[in-house]
Amino acid sequence: MRIDKPRLIEVENIHHPDSIRRVQADKYEAMKHAYLKILPTIPPGLSGAQILEQVVAHLPEDLFPGGAKAGWWAAAVQLDLEAKGIIKREQTSPIRLYRIVGVFQGD
Repeated sequence: MRIDKPRLIEVENIHHPDSIRRVQADKYEAMKHAYLKILPTIPPGLSGAQILEQVVAHLPEDLFPGGAKAGWWAAAVQLDLEAKGIIKREQTSPIRLYRIVGVFQGD
């Protein structure tokens, strides 16, 4: 019996520029889509708690049953998108994030 391995993609981390991590592509892409869908394009943006609360409704149940592991994936996507310049953080407490206009098809 052959079991297919999940497809992996490389993600970056804004805090560790020289570090690349390989993660499951399907979960990453689902979270990225949900993340960019809910993130506003104007500062100050949303806090991490607000983002997590909103993304769960946009995640596929088969990949994130009951929102399982959504927090870890939201953090991984956040750090990767920041490193790629797709989202930006406001220096508030707690930090708030917003997406840069023009980098997501939906603008």
